[in-house]
Amino acid sequence: MIMSARRIFTSAGRFFHFQLQTEMGIIQFPSLLFTNYFHSSTSMHVPEDAKSQRFLRSKFKDVDDALASFNHIILMRPLPSIAQFCRFLSALVGMKQYHTVISLCRTIESLGISHSVYSLSILINCFCRLHLVNFGFSIMGKFIKFGLEPNTVTFTTLINGLCIDGKINGAVDLFNDMVSGGYQPNVHTYNVIVNALCKSGKTNVAIKLLKGMGERGCEPDVVTYNAIMDALCKDKLIIEALNLFSQMRNKCISPSVITYNCLIQGICNLGKWNQALALLKEMAGQNISPSIFTLNILIDNLCKEGLVSKAQAIMKIMIQKGVKPDVVTYNSLMDGFCLCNQMDEATKLFDQMVSGGIANVCSYNILINGYCKSRKIDEATKLFDEMLKTSVVPNTVTYTTFIKGLWEAGRPGNALEVFKSMCSYGQQPNVITFSTILNGLCKQGNLDEALTLFKAMEKVG
Repeated sequence: MIMSARRIFTSAGRFFHFQLQTEMGIIQFPSLLFTNYFHSSTSMHVPEDAKSQRFLRSKFKDVDDALASFNHIILMRPLPSIAQFCRFLSALVGMKQYHTVISLCRTIESLGISHSVYSLSILINCFCRLHLVNFGFSIMGKFIKFGLEPNTVTFTTLINGLCIDGKINGAVDLFNDMVSGGYQPNVHTYNVIVNALCKSGKTNVAIKLLKGMGERGCEPDVVTYNAIMDALCKDKLIIEALNLFSQMRNKCISPSVITYNCLIQGICNLGKWNQALALLKEMAGQNISPSIFTLNILIDNLCKEGLVSKAQAIMKIMIQKGVKPDVVTYNSLMDGFCLCNQMDEATKLFDQMVSGGIANVCSYNILINGYCKSRKIDEATKLFDEMLKTSVVPNTVTYTTFIKGLWEAGRPGNALEVFKSMCSYGQQPNVITFSTILNGLCKQGNLDEALTLFKAMEKVG
């Protein structure tokens, strides 16, 4: 199998071009790897002090705690085995301390401890997570050179690294080479490829891969189906997604909350909220608890349909089920009140959000827009002025919404003042902002001023 691995790595060179010289400035090339291959004892005296125990359990409060345990344990004799170091390194990977892991691998090597397949796979994963998949492949080359046998996890890690960098064709080629080289991909390998294909718009290819999984002796799981159903729903192919959902259940694969969220979002996007509510009831029948994301999908879509009372009813049910609304939930509900011109209810909800400390820039934007649409420009002005006194910084949407409201309310002077203050505060006007100002100036007959602004727009690009 080592010969197969060497052939796969050589084949990978067809699509993968190293750029090591460019990346040398980011991380030093791991040339010191594999220099010492003296095994530490696999059976070691178990120290009883707290730092050593934390190292062996690989449970740390933070990265500083982990490093303190590491620095302590390397002074012990005999040293921990490579398996114990791997558990420690995995804990750091869980903290996303990829640079730290790469650095500590050097320290471990300097102690005379040889790498294992698992430790090298961890190292490859760190390079891939840092978008340095080139270095991941360089470790693969050393892997083969020293006679170590890569496994499915090793290849899956490299495939995932290519997918992270958007090199989907390269990932597919490596996957095919892996299979032809006699390595059996597992469900995680397939999920990495399927997810990448779906995100890159190649859902049909992902479906073909799904169909071929059983023939290759690997059954798909709920993660595989979720990736494809999500892609189909985003493409508004709801019937196809529901057919795949039925196929999944016929195979006795239990759906997850993510499954239902994908379907509910897709169905809501088509305005079929009754079907979405039916899926919500089905979730309850399956003893699957809805998440905050489920709640937000339903609330947002019901509010956009003007069904605010139904949205409120669902929110109460969700709260009873232990799902706590967040700022997205409240913003959607407030937007619903504004769309239905229930400004008193919107204001009341906004005040609750402010007192609860969860109002964000989107919350202000929604209420300012609601006031402007309902021709309550004085309330919009008051809220905008209050916003300037808070820690919530107005963005381009805030200014554009308010400027448009002022123009429509017949206050062009105020609109231009806000526009000037927007620029002075470093907020970049967008096309809608400029269009609003130009439209207002032209309607006023200020063509020279409009032309000057238009030329300024051209310079900005």
